[in-house]
Amino acid sequence: MDNKKTIFFEVNKPVKGFSVKLSVVIPVYNEEKTIQEIVRRVQEVAIEKEVIIVNDGSDDGTSQALIDLADNYDNLVLVHQTRNQGKGAALREGFAHVTGEIILIQDADLEYDPRDYSQLLPPILDGRADIVYGSRFLGGPHRVLFFWHSVGNKFLTLLSNMLNNLNLTDMEVGYKVFRRQILDQIHLKSNRFGFEPEFTAKIARLRPRIYEVPISYSGRSYEEGKKITWKDGVVALFCIAWFRFFD
Repeated sequence: MDNKKTIFFEVNKPVKGFSVKLSVVIPVYNEEKTIQEIVRRVQEVAIEKEVIIVNDGSDDGTSQALIDLADNYDNLVLVHQTRNQGKGAALREGFAHVTGEIILIQDADLEYDPRDYSQLLPPILDGRADIVYGSRFLGGPHRVLFFWHSVGNKFLTLLSNMLNNLNLTDMEVGYKVFRRQILDQIHLKSNRFGFEPEFTAKIARLRPRIYEVPISYSGRSYEEGKKITWKDGVVALFCIAWFRFFD
């Protein structure tokens, strides 16, 4: 590896001395309005990185937007799936292409802010953690939206914590960062939003060092394109139990 690679804890403010590479994996489905902006924001974070985008069978203008992006950035890896299979399936495909030492999951909408990388990365870089979860419930700024969504998230987190003997505050969060070696020790199967409880259940068995950090959250309304529904919450309940006791 090039020993000149550096990591930055703050956007455009270097802290030299770390020889690491970050792999940002972005699953995307029908996000033509946001994909170019989120990639621009990811690229603004001054860190050695590759950006792996898995187009999960989009049937809007996302595919053309990704082609345009590839002309502007030489660190993009674009993977196109011919049909929509879900977030979990897209992430598995993306993980198969990573070459960095640290993997970060980035949603394709604008709900999660890449400026929070400066909070998410240090616990791994300074040797305290193997996995870092962002948390929308640790006091970071957030858009005020759905009461029952927050109740549902907290309930799912509580149940997951009880079964996996953890004390997370936000199991369902999209921001998860981990050492690449973690993938060598777990076998992921979920195709859709069951990825979150599955990942948590399986890494809990490894007893790694897990940290949580506060992040900002700009949640979307359904009119703005939010995709997750109460049905996904019901599936998550099943997944929490299944991946703890039966898988």
